[in-house]
Amino acid sequence: MRHALAAASLAAALMAVAPVEAVAAADGAPAAGTASPPGASAPPTSTTVAPLAVAEVAPGVFVHEAPFALIAPANRGDIANLGFIIGDDAVAVIDTGGSVAVGQGLLAAVRARTDKPVRYVVNTHVHPDHLAGNAAFTAEGAKIVGHHKLARALAARAPFYREQADRQLAPADAAQSDFLPPDLAVEGTMRLDLGGRELVLEAHPTAHTDADLSVLDVETGTWFLGDLLFAGHLPTIDGSLTGWLAEMDRLAERPVARVVPGHGPRVMAWPEALAPQRRYLARIASDVRTLIAEGRSISAAAETAGLSEREMWALFEEFNPRNATAAFQELEWE
Repeated sequence: MRHALAAASLAAALMAVAPVEAVAAADGAPAAGTASPPGASAPPTSTTVAPLAVAEVAPGVFVHEAPFALIAPANRGDIANLGFIIGDDAVAVIDTGGSVAVGQGLLAAVRARTDKPVRYVVNTHVHPDHLAGNAAFTAEGAKIVGHHKLARALAARAPFYREQADRQLAPADAAQSDFLPPDLAVEGTMRLDLGGRELVLEAHPTAHTDADLSVLDVETGTWFLGDLLFAGHLPTIDGSLTGWLAEMDRLAERPVARVVPGHGPRVMAWPEALAPQRRYLARIASDVRTLIAEGRSISAAAETAGLSEREMWALFEEFNPRNATAAFQELEWE
């Protein structure tokens, strides 16, 4: 109860400046409930697409926990945590995976639990492992919602993302790749009404990327942070190291019941979940500043910065050198 009241208080503060995007229930839509009542049969699941595994982390809130991996033909781009929230009238999906095939699996998981329409797909940021599955839902009429800078970022990166899909995915999956811009852009905050259930979306300043968006389910105090939060998987810098460190200080003050990271366990306690990521990013900043002060090169930063964290993270070798390089490029101009 304490967490629910705190989350509601946070939501009220956000919503003072938030536009509303609400959709009325269709005639004949079920009146209540987030899933089939006890004893009732669930809506049929696709006979051709296996549903992704999901867990209900709070009433009506479902999360797919993905493994730590790079995109590859075998995993079809299933490397990021995804989720959905069921209201009285409609469903909102948070991120859709690294291919249309993964998005179809997530849609099958939704359909295994409700026949309510998916009205919104919320993209937490620009990276393809979180949004390449959008087309699975837009084919059913869902609106894509993203940060107000997301469309611009996608326009700039789409050619590279398509080339990357050709390299990383099987031909059939790569051929379906499409990086669709949002229908609704969030600047500041926005509320989505699912019928008896309100979500508060917040556009964040540049941190992990320049288009980070979070989603708060007011009813349960569950906060989807996308890649503003990594746990176990090494954080990756594609925005601003100093901006991310500053944003973490602000995020840590939020009173929510639980958080869903973009990579890591399906649900975590807050703000305790933030500590390892903050430690790693602070270490990168400290090491790189020391190297710059010593007159060392960017290649030295790539080779040595952050090495004390090596045993703490999955995919360290894959991402730490580029994090150090990004940090050097940002911090050398302080």
